[in-house]
Amino acid sequence: MADLSIKIKDLYFKNPVMTASGTCGFGQEIADFVDLSKLGGVVMKGTTLKHREGNDYPRMAETPSGMLNAVGLQNKGVDNFVKNIYPTIKDVDSNFIVNVNGSTIEEYVELTERINELDKIPAIELNISCPNVKEGGMAFGVSCPSAEAVVKAVRAVYSKPLIVKLSPNVTNIAEIAKAVEGQGADSVSLVNTFLGMAVDAESRKPVLSTITGGLSGPAIKPIALRMVWQVAQAVKVPVIGMGGIMNATDAIEFMLAGATAVQVGTAIFIDPTIPLQIVDGINDYLERHKFSSVNEIIGALQV
Repeated sequence: MADLSIKIKDLYFKNPVMTASGTCGFGQEIADFVDLSKLGGVVMKGTTLKHREGNDYPRMAETPSGMLNAVGLQNKGVDNFVKNIYPTIKDVDSNFIVNVNGSTIEEYVELTERINELDKIPAIELNISCPNVKEGGMAFGVSCPSAEAVVKAVRAVYSKPLIVKLSPNVTNIAEIAKAVEGQGADSVSLVNTFLGMAVDAESRKPVLSTITGGLSGPAIKPIALRMVWQVAQAVKVPVIGMGGIMNATDAIEFMLAGATAVQVGTAIFIDPTIPLQIVDGINDYLERHKFSSVNEIIGALQV
């Protein structure tokens, strides 16, 4: 078997395959079907400082080669996470990563400080696609100054590996990536969902209660792949790629384009074992091409 292990900063991953936030809850929701210890990591459902009900239904819609979601970060808040969820995952032999969200920089900081106290949470994924309520609702991650501000504040209170999740709904994602790298991000993950919408022609109404939502799935893969390649050329920190990864070939393409690791999201709704199938498929590819380590294919695209 090839060596599938990778590192992000000083954090060891047994393989480069993780779940994407929001697609398998806090991990235990798919534990009956998947041995979570065989994954490189589990990026858990978005967590906020306080309880959030999320958006009204309907908030998911199937689209050609993809899906729209507008769940709205429904979760019971960090107190519930610490009391009821953390004890169930802290001893699983994988990297359980908290996806951190906030509406103000102060919320991001307070939530991060709470997570920093948990010994068995080895990293956070900072979601800067959240709306900044103090700046009229514009997402933190759509401009360099706002992205820098939130990453700088979180970096000041967080000592473990800091992954920053980037929004694709920007003019130049490489500039945003460089900006957060400059403020101390240890890695960037991309892409989050693209803004889209669906319409019911018969009722002449939007399908989603929020009108627009986040598009994911195979439909976004070519754009996500391009963005990962661009960012990998622009930064020195590891890149985690996602966006329409449905099988091992998709994952390998992202790694050839420069991703150190990948996250699998929408595919889990089809079959929760797909991430493990991808781990096996990457190993088969490495052995077939006589690579001894997965690190040999990172950024190995011949252009």
